[in-house]
Amino acid sequence: MKIFPKLMKNRFFWKIKLFLKRVIGRELWLKKEIVLRTKVRGDWEYCPDYLDENSIVYSLGVGDSIEFDNGIIQAHGCLVHAFDPTPFSINWISNQNTSFKLSFHPWAVSDGDGKMRMRQRENKKGRKSNVMWTEISSHSNYNDSIEVPVFSVSSIMRKLNHSSINLIKIDIEGTEYQVIDHMIENKIFPKQILVEYHHRFNDKDKKMTQNSLNNLRGSGYQIFSVSETGREIGLIRTDK
Repeated sequence: MKIFPKLMKNRFFWKIKLFLKRVIGRELWLKKEIVLRTKVRGDWEYCPDYLDENSIVYSLGVGDSIEFDNGIIQAHGCLVHAFDPTPFSINWISNQNTSFKLSFHPWAVSDGDGKMRMRQRENKKGRKSNVMWTEISSHSNYNDSIEVPVFSVSSIMRKLNHSSINLIKIDIEGTEYQVIDHMIENKIFPKQILVEYHHRFNDKDKKMTQNSLNNLRGSGYQIFSVSETGREIGLIRTDK
């Protein structure tokens, strides 16, 4: 049917869909808490007023797109460090003509250093995704899992000799909760945080996302952007 692809491009469709999901309790009732001038790069909304050529940007989760990363580099001329440990992304990015200002690191990011086990996401029909991989327990009994290097944000900053981060984009299939908790505990406060929450996963829930957002608010952040799906959130730290 050709009507469904057309609906997917209709903003009114997404607004209705999000409203219905909120009514039945599947999504949180979130709204902007501060109004800022924003731009969109690779489907991510951010505030350009706090970036310049000296900024440091971390992009956690590449998949098969560096549209956001390239957009930030083109708009601001700053360094972008991208992170993704999955075989697909490592191979994919090696075949891209990337800017010298984009540094790719084949590492997972979480709340500690060592090794992480991951496996490919599956849809409801059992079809595996090449692009999307998610963390699994070290005790999980999957024969198709892989082991990848993982580092915390604080360790990465030491490795790269960074004293601060101006913007961090987090799209890492459920591990965002550990990353955000780690940053708060270690007093790492990027000016902007763009994060996709995955409370729709079976082992996650809305309460985890609500707690994460409350912890960020308690650290001086306010929401300036909520995507059409209600899951991609933009936050800015306003107390400094």
